[in-house]
Amino acid sequence: MAGIEKYHYDRKTVNAGILHFGVGNFHRSHQEYYMNRLLEDPDCSHWGICGAMILPSDEKLYKALKSQDGEYTLTVCGRTGENRAMRIGSMVELLWSGESRQEIIDKIADKAIRIITLTITEGGYNISKVTGEFVIENDAVRHDLAVPESPQTVFGYVAEGLRRRKNAGNGPVTILSCDNLQHNGDTARKAFTSFISAQDKDLAEWVAGNVTFPNCMVDRITPAVKQCDIDRLNAENGTSDQAPVYCEDFIQWVVEDRFAAGRPPFEKAGVKMTGDVSAWENMKLSLLNASHTMLSYPSFLSGYRKVDKAMENPYIKALVETFMNADITPYVPAPEGVDLDRYKKTLVERFGNRAVSDQIARLCSDGISKFPVYIVPNLKKMISDGACLTRVAYLVACYRHYLKYRRDDCGEAFEISEPWLAAEDAEKIMDDDPAAFLSLSPFAGAGMAASDRFAGEYSMMVKKIRDAGAMLTLKEIL
Repeated sequence: MAGIEKYHYDRKTVNAGILHFGVGNFHRSHQEYYMNRLLEDPDCSHWGICGAMILPSDEKLYKALKSQDGEYTLTVCGRTGENRAMRIGSMVELLWSGESRQEIIDKIADKAIRIITLTITEGGYNISKVTGEFVIENDAVRHDLAVPESPQTVFGYVAEGLRRRKNAGNGPVTILSCDNLQHNGDTARKAFTSFISAQDKDLAEWVAGNVTFPNCMVDRITPAVKQCDIDRLNAENGTSDQAPVYCEDFIQWVVEDRFAAGRPPFEKAGVKMTGDVSAWENMKLSLLNASHTMLSYPSFLSGYRKVDKAMENPYIKALVETFMNADITPYVPAPEGVDLDRYKKTLVERFGNRAVSDQIARLCSDGISKFPVYIVPNLKKMISDGACLTRVAYLVACYRHYLKYRRDDCGEAFEISEPWLAAEDAEKIMDDDPAAFLSLSPFAGAGMAASDRFAGEYSMMVKKIRDAGAMLTLKEIL
């Protein structure tokens, strides 16, 4: 590779105007990338990012980034095989709760911070899959309600910081969710205002008049980074980076333009500002994220561990394309100016990007949070419309097999990653009656058990996958 692309701004002159919770790989390939570009404009020097890390598990990454003054290398992997590596310097401050709990709270209160952004995962908003309401009965939430000055959750941190902001007269602020949720701003509003209302009615009234929660749509495939990836990226780039990131060459960010205390000129970096992100959200979540889910469990059970390798299998590729075209497209009105056929073709190209070679295990993780967001909304419409349910029934049967038996078609055992799996759901997974699985909390309101067509096809798929394996079953239904 012909060297690292370096930024040209002076980090010493950049001040943090954005506080971000959740300094993971996606944030560092997406929002930091955009802001790194914007900071080339001297007029944007007050829009640097302060990263806030509040989990004990964040310690390793925090120390790696801290040793590099918050800088890191981002490698953008082209679909043609040509990669670009660049130095990202937009995170000008970094705080971790293990060392700087009060500093994080003070940052929220700081008048210079005008936007608080979040990538805390789909499940991180603590919204019940069954009721759609914020879950107060949670040990960490209960602690934060009772001991506001020593928070454990993002809700506790933000509430205490906003309380100090209000008392200091430091003005309004925007909370911008950057997670893969439809209407993510509305979800953030529900979560934070529910917590704050339960803790401090006066603060809740202030928040109603001084905090906005725009919706946005984010998109950039960013794999998890293992030690072997760190070694590979450093060898390719001639670096000794302890916290490199790599991602695909496609990127998109569509943001609802509702900011309470001003915003950077996002447009200059390629962000699309709009009055309503609904069509963009629906397109991305229904096509990219839902297709990732459709691909994930059948591919993993068939023995694949990398997305690009799975997409080389003609049956898996056909499953994804047919799901997009036949099952999902009828429910996805294209945003103005978007060629939906071209968008879907690009998605297939992105999934097959060998340079990215995303991990299927990453796509399989946290299905409990993903199904109600990516699959259930359109499935409800499909059941109501009498549409073909074969492919989704196959997916749900694969998900059950993945969770219950934890062995692929080759007999290889694997671990699952379901951080939000409740005890009652675990019991339904282990139930020998396949019908019990259809009442899992992420399927609430989908009408799967009540649909004789869906329940019948699903039960048949469960038996076929158990007897013949996921791949042979896929070949049969295609």
